[in-house]
Amino acid sequence: MKIFSTLFLLALISTPVLSQEAEPALATNTPQTELDSESSETIKAPTALQWLQRLSHSMKTLNFDTSFVVVRNNRAEPYRWLHGIENNQELELITLLNGPRKEAIRINNTVSYFESDHSPYSVNNNSISGPIPTALFGNIEKLQLTYDFIGVGKSRILGRPAQLVRLESKDKQRFGYWLWLDIESGLLLKAAVISRQGELLEQIQFTHLMITKQSNDILTQITSAKLPEPHMLNASDIKLPWQVNWLPDGFELVKTSKRLIQKVEGQVESLMFNDGLVDVSVYVIASDDPPRQVTVNQTGATVLLSSLREGYEITVVGQVPAKTAASIAQSISFN
Repeated sequence: MKIFSTLFLLALISTPVLSQEAEPALATNTPQTELDSESSETIKAPTALQWLQRLSHSMKTLNFDTSFVVVRNNRAEPYRWLHGIENNQELELITLLNGPRKEAIRINNTVSYFESDHSPYSVNNNSISGPIPTALFGNIEKLQLTYDFIGVGKSRILGRPAQLVRLESKDKQRFGYWLWLDIESGLLLKAAVISRQGELLEQIQFTHLMITKQSNDILTQITSAKLPEPHMLNASDIKLPWQVNWLPDGFELVKTSKRLIQKVEGQVESLMFNDGLVDVSVYVIASDDPPRQVTVNQTGATVLLSSLREGYEITVVGQVPAKTAASIAQSISFN
């Protein structure tokens, strides 16, 4: 059998300060020590956790129309992102603007995906799987188990004052994330993935941001569109003849799948894990080729590691260092 093609596998992966208010007037007869104490409390800066909590709240409650570019390996992918609240429904649309169609629509907890080379499908989820990390929409506190939150300072992004917050991995198994948040609205203006050596691997740069009182008309049209019925994703429904025995702390199994691929004359089995910020997928296919050494390819922050042992082609894909991907692959055992 031919070695499972790395390039073909890549095609399978559908694969992110509170508003400043005027200080209250102080009475002239207030003792100076009390003034100093009150002033200190008034100007106390929000913590990094509070910044991220505000980001999560803003992304779920504000009506906005924004565009951003994902930059990796000197290549840019432009997206448009709409979010709004209409008739007590949370609506969201993310569209890739260049190349073949790639679009995701969310109505409350139902997400529908549309791609030119796949049939449309829907799943039950409260966020879209895409360039914006899903953890930023939800359980920020959970990320504290594996990342340190660090408030760094202020800068200017997209012509707007921004607060920089860094998420640093508590172990050496993950990359770091730098997030620039709009001081006025709390929304994301820029994000970067940074290696442990301080190298910029990938970034999301917003190019346009408009916040409105009403949701965009395009989102209103979504509510009347005919979308695929959602199917349940249950990681425990499918049993595989192999298992991953090691992952960095915080990663949880979110998806198990089997797919018959005619071009490689075999069945690809896969597991997907997530730690809130990062997806890591493991693909396995039977092979009668002799064992070979590990190969590693990296695009931006995404590592693709492939090896062949014990009669199986093993591939690990995710935004993790190559050493982490290698440890995951080596931990796999077969029944």
